[in-house]
Amino acid sequence: MLLKHIYNKYKIISIVGMAKNSGKTVALNHLIHEAIEEDVKLGIISTGRDGEGVDVVTETEKPKIFAEVGTIISTTTEMLPLGDANIEIIHVTDYRTPLGEILIGQVKDSGYIQIAGPQTLKELKEVAYLMLNIGVELVIIDGALDRRTSAAPSISDATILSTGAVLSRDINRVIEETLHIVNLFNLPPIEDYIARESVEKAMNQGQIAVIDKDLNTTPINIKTALNCGHIIGEHLKEDSRYLVLPGSLVKNTLEDIISSTKMYKNIDIVVTDGTKIFIQPKDWLKFMRYGIKVKVLNPINLVAITVNPYAPQGYYFEPHILLEKMKHYIKDIPVVDVVLGGD
Repeated sequence: MLLKHIYNKYKIISIVGMAKNSGKTVALNHLIHEAIEEDVKLGIISTGRDGEGVDVVTETEKPKIFAEVGTIISTTTEMLPLGDANIEIIHVTDYRTPLGEILIGQVKDSGYIQIAGPQTLKELKEVAYLMLNIGVELVIIDGALDRRTSAAPSISDATILSTGAVLSRDINRVIEETLHIVNLFNLPPIEDYIARESVEKAMNQGQIAVIDKDLNTTPINIKTALNCGHIIGEHLKEDSRYLVLPGSLVKNTLEDIISSTKMYKNIDIVVTDGTKIFIQPKDWLKFMRYGIKVKVLNPINLVAITVNPYAPQGYYFEPHILLEKMKHYIKDIPVVDVVLGGD
C-alpha cells in the first residue's frame, strides 16, 4: 500500500511527522512489514531518538518500532541494549553522539528496537550510503517536522508526510496545516538554469544576496535575514530579479521587506527548499496576496501522505471522514490511512 509508491523508484526515503504522535511510527512499521512480505532489504536510520515506548518529552505512550529479521538498522552503542531484537553489529562508524557511537547492525531475531541517528546532515547522508553499499535496497530515514531537514532533497530522494488528529481538535485546521506543508514542499524551483548557477553559488557561500536581471550578484553584509528585512528591502532595486536566502524564511523578515519597499513585487525570493520556511498558513496566504513570490533551489519530492485519525489526548476523527476530506483537498499525492487500508 505504501511500498508500491516508492519501491524501485527511489533509494532513500524520509518519513516526516508533522508533530509528535502524527502516526509516523505506525507508517514506518507498516513499511517494514510490507518490505518483509515483498522480500525487500530495508535499512532504517533516525534523525533523533525513536522507538521508545513512552515519549521522553510528552510522557505519552507511543508505538514501538518492530524490526523484522534481515532489516539493517543504524543506532548507537547506548540504544542497542534497550530493544529486545537480536542485532548483529556489521560496522561501527567514526560518528559520535551523546548516546554513543553510531553503528550499523542487522536484525538476527525480530523484535522491538530503539534507534538514534547521526547529528549532522552530512553524517546522515553518509550512513545512508553505507547501508546502500552493503546491499540495502531501500533506506528509510525516520524524521520529524521539527527536524524536517531529513526531507531536504540533499538527503532523501522522496518524502512521506505523516499527519493527523494530534494537530488540532478541529478537522479543518488539521487539513489546513497539512495542505500548507504540502504547498511548501511543492514550491516551484528556479527554471532559468543560468540564473540557477548564480543562486546556487551564493547559497553555497552562505551569502544573503540580490541578483539582478543581468545576473550580477550583490551580497548583503548581514549574517541572517532575521530582524534584517528593512536592510534587505533597501537593497532591492528596479532591476533586481532574485533575493537569495540561504537560511530560514520567517514572518517578520517578509513583513519588514514589504513595509520598506514595493520592489519586492518584481523579485523571486529563493530558499534552499520548503523545509526552510517557518510561516503559519494564514500568514502565508496573506503574503501571497501581497504579491510575495517564493521559489526553491531544490523542490521536495513528496510521494505520499499518511493520516492518523487518533490523538493521544483521547479525541479522534471518524477515520473515513478524515481520509476522504484530506483526499478532497490533496488530489495529486496518494493519501493513505495505513490502519484503515486502501489508497
